[in-house]
Amino acid sequence: MIRTNVLYWLVVVISAVTVLSGAVLILWPGPVLGFFGCNQSPTAMHFFGVIGMLMALFGGALLNALFSGRNAPIVVLWCGLQKAGGVVGMIIGIAHGIFSPMGWLLAGFDFVSAVLILTYLSRIGWQ
Repeated sequence: MIRTNVLYWLVVVISAVTVLSGAVLILWPGPVLGFFGCNQSPTAMHFFGVIGMLMALFGGALLNALFSGRNAPIVVLWCGLQKAGGVVGMIIGIAHGIFSPMGWLLAGFDFVSAVLILTYLSRIGWQ
């Protein structure tokens, strides 16, 4: 994939945002839980910290794959699936009253991210 391609750079930005937002969840889960209208119990904060760690790892893996100079379709696939899973998880949380309607913002971002990442995967192929 040519690195001047807009899709490539959108996926780079998504990856970086995923790393940064994961780090925020690790370091400050309470304010994030508050934004989404969640209980800020120690259990919930621990859970969000673990989710943040996974986000940072997936985002970092995707950044590594993008900047490595080699196509890494399996990494791109799993990172796209992580975003799709985030959409499903947030929608279930909203439906069960765990998250406020603000959760739709995150679900929307993750949905667009998943579509862009999986579109990028279709462009690089399985070489």
